[in-house]
Amino acid sequence: MEYLAALHPATLYALVVVLGLLVGSFLNVVILRFPAALLHDWKCQCRELLGLEGDEAPHETPAGIASGRSRCPSCSHPIAWYDNIPVASWLILRGRCRKCGTAISMRYPVVELLTAILSVLVIWQLGPTTAGLAGLVFTWTLIAAAGIDLDHKLLPDQLTLPLLWLGLTLNVFGVFTDLESAVVGAVAGYLVLWLVFHLFRLVTGKEGMGYGDFKLLAAIGAWFGWQVLPTVILLASGVGAVLGLGLIALRKMGREVPIAFGPFLAAAGWLVLVGGDAIVDFWLLF
Repeated sequence: MEYLAALHPATLYALVVVLGLLVGSFLNVVILRFPAALLHDWKCQCRELLGLEGDEAPHETPAGIASGRSRCPSCSHPIAWYDNIPVASWLILRGRCRKCGTAISMRYPVVELLTAILSVLVIWQLGPTTAGLAGLVFTWTLIAAAGIDLDHKLLPDQLTLPLLWLGLTLNVFGVFTDLESAVVGAVAGYLVLWLVFHLFRLVTGKEGMGYGDFKLLAAIGAWFGWQVLPTVILLASGVGAVLGLGLIALRKMGREVPIAFGPFLAAAGWLVLVGGDAIVDFWLLF
């Protein structure tokens, strides 16, 4: 930590940019492969519980997050290391597979750039401190969770629960708030959306969100205390409502199509991380 603090700011931010790009490349792999691995695992567990055997068993095991080479989703050609350099390779190849020429989604460089930019902002705001390094982990986890939720309307426990416990652990030492506020924040964060979920289902007969949203808000409460929860909920709900109404008005989405709430919670939680009291005070003015 002292070594990082002694670095020239330009050197420090350059290192954070490189680290952010590399982590962003890894997060693309997590967003793509982790849901497939979960689905395969769930199918295997269901077949085991039901005692099903035979040719219908799922033989194909998806590539693990840290194992298996990246391949073109179209032609399955293995991607060489020089074609897998964050952002640069996508630009050099003009967004196309070297082998088959199929377009590669722009989301890959966007996630990498977003991770790098947000990482720099975290260190700029919090510095090369314990809070800053913890903030990087918080940011990267939120990006992975938001990406998976956008694709699959799923917030895996494997991301939300460790984030919650890490927040509580950090606040044993008062990194972001006192432990009492963190514990109350975790409990209140879960219960608030749990109550909204059941009230909405009671009134409409439909489920308005998933349990992963409860756990993500609980994790945010564990990191920053119960005091930030109204701000996070207002930010996430407000932006989500505006975006949803905008898409409906532009006829890009039907009224019955669900919108993932996790990315909005993640964005609001990240703003609280870097904005802190300023974000809370701004919303209290209104």
